[in-house]
Amino acid sequence: MLLGTYFYAVDEKGRIRMPQKLKSQLGENFVVTKGSNGCLFVFSQEELKTAIYDKLKELPLTAIEAQKPLRLIMSSAFEVQEDSAGRFTLPSILRDFAGINKNIVIIGVGSRCEIWSEERWNEYNNSQLTFDENFAKLGEFNI
Repeated sequence: MLLGTYFYAVDEKGRIRMPQKLKSQLGENFVVTKGSNGCLFVFSQEELKTAIYDKLKELPLTAIEAQKPLRLIMSSAFEVQEDSAGRFTLPSILRDFAGINKNIVIIGVGSRCEIWSEERWNEYNNSQLTFDENFAKLGEFNI
């Protein structure tokens, strides 16, 4: 299970490090794609395949309303590989989407990770309900 909050900085070439605790669960080559609320989603290849791809490939080509989300998710997905120093390059199209310039926050969200610009992460946390109000909302999902 992917858990925790980690603070990092992007270097001048757009490279970042994935925390070792998260990387050990994501595997050698993981996938980064556009996410919700202005963050980036990070999936292991297996999780992307089972959680999204296997379900999407069952959709008929005639399911026009499903084509746009499919295109948006899959066309923005990048398999990343680390260099010898343990960094990977976050493609500029994803950095731009997430508003990432320097400081980032990487969080574990169970089956995936999310990469946030530190500014967006702080805005997201400050503009939402209290912890208790959010916690109570889990009941709506039978959790």
